[in-house]
Amino acid sequence: MDTIQSILNSMLRELVSPQTAAVAIAVIGLNIHFGFTGLLNMGQSAFMLLGAYGFAVSITHGLPLVVAVLIGLGAAFLFALVLGVPTLKLRGDYLAIVTISAAEIIRYVGRSVGYEWLFDLTGGAQGIPGSQYRGPFTDLSPFGNGNTTIMAFNYHDVAGGAAWVTILGLILVIGCVAGIVLAGRRLTGLSRNAAVAGLSILGLALALFLAPVTGQNTGVRGWWFTAVAWVLVALGTYVVYRLVTSPWGRTLKGIREDEDAIRSLGKNVFAIKMQALIIGGLFGAVGGMLYVLPATVQPDSMGRSLTFFCYTALLLGGAASIFGPVLGAFLFFVARAFIIAASNAYVPGMNTQETSQFAYIVVGAGLMLLVIFRPQGILGNKRELRFNV
Repeated sequence: MDTIQSILNSMLRELVSPQTAAVAIAVIGLNIHFGFTGLLNMGQSAFMLLGAYGFAVSITHGLPLVVAVLIGLGAAFLFALVLGVPTLKLRGDYLAIVTISAAEIIRYVGRSVGYEWLFDLTGGAQGIPGSQYRGPFTDLSPFGNGNTTIMAFNYHDVAGGAAWVTILGLILVIGCVAGIVLAGRRLTGLSRNAAVAGLSILGLALALFLAPVTGQNTGVRGWWFTAVAWVLVALGTYVVYRLVTSPWGRTLKGIREDEDAIRSLGKNVFAIKMQALIIGGLFGAVGGMLYVLPATVQPDSMGRSLTFFCYTALLLGGAASIFGPVLGAFLFFVARAFIIAASNAYVPGMNTQETSQFAYIVVGAGLMLLVIFRPQGILGNKRELRFNV
């Protein structure tokens, strides 16, 4: 049971991790691009990297935290304009090729050592250490020092932490996951979202009860970072909900399904696409800032693979749905943590690097099966998968 408990703790650490929240925010922005507008943007990592660089470079040069955030958002805004003006008339694969190429340009510029002034700003391939820009954010923490356990009352307090408590809790968590899948398949509209949200909360509460994760209050990956990150996820989800249920959001869906029909109604399709690209890019920039707060601004860590992770989470949760990006990010990182922890515990002869690679193989195979048997994802709707490409 100690091994099972260790695996659960690993999963919970990833579930509440601020970097999981950061990717969820980036996926929310990608959902605006791909899910609601039909823009096949394969360069979301570029928006994340620009937001991270704008934030980190500003603070390392003595600018206040608020100004650094605005500069990070401004960098993503300018990139969206430069990228969108010549490319938004492209469709499908052509747009994907251009955006992934633009993201690679940003990454290679960030790791370039050819110009001394650029190397001084970005740190080249080694990046900018988090200790150089994390201080102003950490200083805002009201949580103080020390450690805190998520739930002081946990399985240890029931029947003396007996094995049957953990087993019963695992069965209930598995039941919640099965309920989420069934609710996503059989219910529709608000009833489906309400059922999935309720089951997700119940499953999270049970998981927290089973794996009482302890962390620093204000350290790297501490509760201060975690609280801010998930509050921003909730705020971003609400903003997107308000946007897509507005007339502007309905126009986005019309462009996704048949932009010529929308153009015939007198709408400026190019302008609306540009607005969607900018808004989704700003979400990506916020996600990039949060992603590097407990880590380092290192260009290769936010390359094309991160964009593919975002797409995996989006397809898993369900494109063109409100809660799909968050649920997909949850499941992607928790599943990966489970595979790594279980492989380390039960598969002999595999080192840490091999188990990490094995986790990506299993997640990739799972994504293939998902696309084949349920292409709309857990919360998606097949009717929302009509794209004008």
